[in-house]
Amino acid sequence: MMRARVRGIYSTALTRLLLDEGFEIVQPSAAIKERFKLEENSESPDLDVYERRDRQGVQALGRNESINTLVSILKSRLDDAVVRRWSVTADGIYKGLIREVNSTTHSVFVDLGPTVGRIQRDASSPEQRDVVVQVERRWLGRREPLLTEEVKIPGRYAILIPKREIKVSLKIRDMDTRLRLRKLGEELAGSDWGILWRTAASEQSLDVLKSEIDNLARVREGVTQKAELVEAPAVLWEGSHFVDAEFPGLSKQRLDEVRRCVAPTIVGHHFFKACGGKVSTALEMAERLLEKGYSEGDVKDLFEQTVELEYPTVGSLIDVEHVKLDGKVFHLGKALVEDFHYGESAIRFRRNFWREGVYDGLGTRKEAGDYAVTEAEIGEWHFTTRYFSKDGRSKGTYINLNTPIELYPQSIRYVDLEVDVCVRPDGDIKKLDEEELEKALNEGLVTEKLFKIVKEKTERLVKDAAQTERCEQSSKEYKSM
Repeated sequence: MMRARVRGIYSTALTRLLLDEGFEIVQPSAAIKERFKLEENSESPDLDVYERRDRQGVQALGRNESINTLVSILKSRLDDAVVRRWSVTADGIYKGLIREVNSTTHSVFVDLGPTVGRIQRDASSPEQRDVVVQVERRWLGRREPLLTEEVKIPGRYAILIPKREIKVSLKIRDMDTRLRLRKLGEELAGSDWGILWRTAASEQSLDVLKSEIDNLARVREGVTQKAELVEAPAVLWEGSHFVDAEFPGLSKQRLDEVRRCVAPTIVGHHFFKACGGKVSTALEMAERLLEKGYSEGDVKDLFEQTVELEYPTVGSLIDVEHVKLDGKVFHLGKALVEDFHYGESAIRFRRNFWREGVYDGLGTRKEAGDYAVTEAEIGEWHFTTRYFSKDGRSKGTYINLNTPIELYPQSIRYVDLEVDVCVRPDGDIKKLDEEELEKALNEGLVTEKLFKIVKEKTERLVKDAAQTERCEQSSKEYKSM
């Protein structure tokens, strides 16, 4: 049975999904223990799931089988989830080829096979062509992994470390246990390597811990021997697989439904938790009232009255967070809200441009003083942006395909699904970048269902745009008569 530890605002819903797939939940939080009637379990997890810093999804580290199962769960249950897998493994050990030495940044760039990583050191000797490195957990998910030459061998209860010293996890507070582990470590450590005892070691027997160290020492020896035999670049030891999952609007709604089967849940729970600040605090208070048996309708009304003041109004400035499928976030600049009322889905906002350039796909120049007016529906899979010169002359229209739009107190957010419908000033209509979405499907970033949704919506938007153009052209001809 695979073991999972889950933390963060999505923990209740994800714990339910993992339990349904046969996972055992370890190191549960107090709330999770109570909601699922779980016993205390301090075992190390095969899968560690935790919320992202921006609260827009989760990240997970684990063994290949457990990560594959998590990805399968997310893709089967969440239509618009974007799942990004790291090309290397955290703590993975590689024999890499030295490709470049940058004395200015004190960096050595190493080809690992699937990607190029970086060692932070002054230089390497001219004769050195390859190096044994380990992928550090810092900067998880980055295209350029951070590497170290101080190789460690992690296990369930202990980690073999390069220098001969004995360390004990700070989470083990019992002094007798700490002393026992230190003494055992002194007995088992090698001449040139030491031991860091992990938290889970505190409850294990002497035989189990000795067996762990013996196994890790054999792994270490095997890595050394393999490094002498294989040509770089090559994997010497596979570490923990890493995945980053983005939960756009529809995914949050699906997770709300799962959570509601376990605990009282306000509609929009995960969205409001992702808002953070006063909105998240108000949500916690509202759901405590639900737990005490207060009317759901009354609680919902009170909650909405509380959070309404946090949302933008006409005249407010909001940020536009344009999230790419690879995870990069482009802030398109502050936009002035021209039309919006809390509780309604329609929003219109305007952005002004002061730099010159070209509007990709429109065939028109971007000039200082140009502006764009965007009309969107919260929860919709697209939005329309019309570009104008400073004197109001049309420079074309973009219809952007995206995950369901979310409006936060300070920003509007969506994941760009690459495909656009472009309407040029002369009325010509074309689709852009469909091949980029297909590439994302082949790379496993998006689900088959999401791919089909976007294809269908794109065709419909092209037809609607063509109909609109015909109507506008007929109107112009009629007025000219």
